[in-house]
Order: sequence, then C-alpha cells, then structure tokens
Amino acid sequence: MFNDKLTAFAKHWGFRPRACAPYRARTKGKTENGVGYVKRNAVAGRTFRSWEAFEAHLEAWTREIADLRQHGTTGEAPIERFRRAEAHALKPIAGRPPFQAARELIRRVQADCAVEIDGNAYSVPWRLIGETVRATIADGVVRIHHGIHEVAVHPICVGRRRRVVDPKHFEGLTGFKPSRAGELALSPVAAPSPTLLRPLGEYEAIVGGGF
Repeated sequence: MFNDKLTAFAKHWGFRPRACAPYRARTKGKTENGVGYVKRNAVAGRTFRSWEAFEAHLEAWTREIADLRQHGTTGEAPIERFRRAEAHALKPIAGRPPFQAARELIRRVQADCAVEIDGNAYSVPWRLIGETVRATIADGVVRIHHGIHEVAVHPICVGRRRRVVDPKHFEGLTGFKPSRAGELALSPVAAPSPTLLRPLGEYEAIVGGGF
C-alpha cells in the first residue's frame, strides 16, 4: 500500500508509482547501487565551503561525468539513452500549479488547552484537554481536527515560544477571561468566606460528637 501523500503527488503529476519486489536485486538493488555510486564518485574525499558550492559541484559532476559515462547495465551513456528513449515521454508542466504538500502531526492537548507545534502553542477548545488531535500545516495555516471535526484554525506563528490563542476556545471555562488580543489572563479567585474556615471542633459541638 502506498502512502496517501505519495498517491496524491503521483495523481497530481500524472504518473503511476511502482513498488520494488522485496529481496529482488534486479529492482531495489539497482536503486541503492546508484546512491552508492554518487557517494563514492561525487562526494567522498571532498569538502565544500557552503551548501551552494556543494550543489554546484553535483550539477557539474552530473553533466560532465555521470551523464557521459557508459552505464554498466544499458551499455550506453545515460544522456544518450534519455534523449533516445525517455525525453519524449515527459509532459509539459507549464501552467500546472505546484503540488502543495501538507505536514500532518499528531498531538495531545495539554493542560493549558493548547498543542505544541514547532516550539509554539496553538489553542484548541478546552474540553479537549487530554485528547489526541491531528494538526495539518499548509499554506500558512494550522488546522486542527478531532476525529472528523475541525476544532481550530490558526495562522502559522513565526518564531518560537509564542502562543496563538482563540478566546472562544476558553468560553465556559472557570478562571479564565480574555485579556489582550491573542492572550488569556487568569481571573482572581475570591477568598473563601470566613464561615467556611471555622475549626472542626465547632462543628463537632453542634452535631454532638466527633466525626
């Protein structure tokens, strides 16, 4: 079974993924061998000043070495095989929007009525404290679902250790009240009535015996 995101990506770009058979060197082994070739021939023993320098080196290596060598399996240069048998199969992508891959995370709602994502806290309805929710991050928005229901929508917060709060998520929760935009304040709790602070001995005397 393919991952749902891979299936959606393949459908968007119009190709069909095929899985390699397990323990079959003619398929999976050849893919892994190509990774080893790049490591040994293009990378090993070299250092680079920056990531950009590394990318430039790989581009030149592919164009001047890898694409021009005689491939051990096909017996011809990869660039010649590409031009002869593969280039015509490519489809134009002009005008087709890019595939918008979304991140999906599973989180547990903490006691502060929020879930942590990338170092920031995003509020959810307080009744979900202790529940597991699914957060989807895409197009600059965090969407949080509990089961099939969308329970919160927030803009992605830039930075770390910040809180993004929807005051509606705390309606009906004793002890909290809205403060400034995006924040919450704990309402002061009134001191208990003096009549509730009497020693237990006074109650014993009233009911005529000890507890």
